[in-house]
Amino acid sequence: MAKIGIIGGGSWGVALAVLLHKNGHQVSVWSVLESEIKQLNETREHKMLPGVILPEEMTFTTDDAEITRDKDILVFSVMSAYTRSTAKRLSGFVKDGQIIVNVAKGIEEDTLMTLSDIIEDEIPQADVAVLSGPSHAEEVSRGIPTTIVVGAKSKQTAEHIQNVFMNEVFRVYISPDILGIELGGSLKNVVALAAGIADGLGYGDNTKAALITRGIAEITRLGIVMGGRAETFSGLTGIGDLIVTCASMHSRNRRAGILIGQGKSAQEAMDEVKMVVEGVYSAKAAMQLAEKYQVQLPIIEQVNEVLFHGKSASDAVKELMTRDKKIELEEAKWED
Repeated sequence: MAKIGIIGGGSWGVALAVLLHKNGHQVSVWSVLESEIKQLNETREHKMLPGVILPEEMTFTTDDAEITRDKDILVFSVMSAYTRSTAKRLSGFVKDGQIIVNVAKGIEEDTLMTLSDIIEDEIPQADVAVLSGPSHAEEVSRGIPTTIVVGAKSKQTAEHIQNVFMNEVFRVYISPDILGIELGGSLKNVVALAAGIADGLGYGDNTKAALITRGIAEITRLGIVMGGRAETFSGLTGIGDLIVTCASMHSRNRRAGILIGQGKSAQEAMDEVKMVVEGVYSAKAAMQLAEKYQVQLPIIEQVNEVLFHGKSASDAVKELMTRDKKIELEEAKWED
């Protein structure tokens, strides 16, 4: 049995807490919000995971020292905008060599750092890993079969995390490509916004398939230049995560995109979804990365135009469709 602290009381952190408890581990959940902890303690239910009863053995706290004390693994499930402040807050309580698994997705706009980089920056004594893949909290909390991947610097750490999380409905692969895993998980949220916008405009399956396939081409193009491995982007945290996020109504990014496609502003869409829409926060960072590494990201560029520069969704689609003619596989050669 492992002792595990979940940092963050959102639906994803709580869904993983339920999974880890079922695996026989001792689980505690921490949040900076006293009201959130009070609600979890009193109702034994997360409002975004209706019908999932939280076991009495699971504890909830706002105490920084308590959530970090004697833990085998800390699971960071904090939205990207608060990852740095949370890591800084807890750093003094974290022991040397502490395994921290980041399960959130995003890129810090000011520094262009991934979330695991931010945690390492603020908690340098920790052994930081990532867990990502096509995994909606609503389904994981109900035991629906799911497959994800863990990225870590050492195979030993990756295998330890794999053993702690894996069960008959939650299959875990391992990989050394932490950067590729995080880039795929962050950038797919921006493409999912585009897919939702297309849905909001009333477009069909052809459009969705085009956005998914050309979207993964953009993510791969940037990811390889930044040092990620090509095969990562054709795997669970690349095309796998992109498919589920673009296709499912569990996806807050897709739902926000639908509202934007119907004419609402980004802020109005986020207010209606009532959850964090990470793609909105990652979109600007993605364009900054594109400029830094001189990589073309036409879909992500048009999402930025719609979100932040007042372009209509229909005009953005038209611009994508009328770009200069291209060859699909840039490395392909003609025989004649």
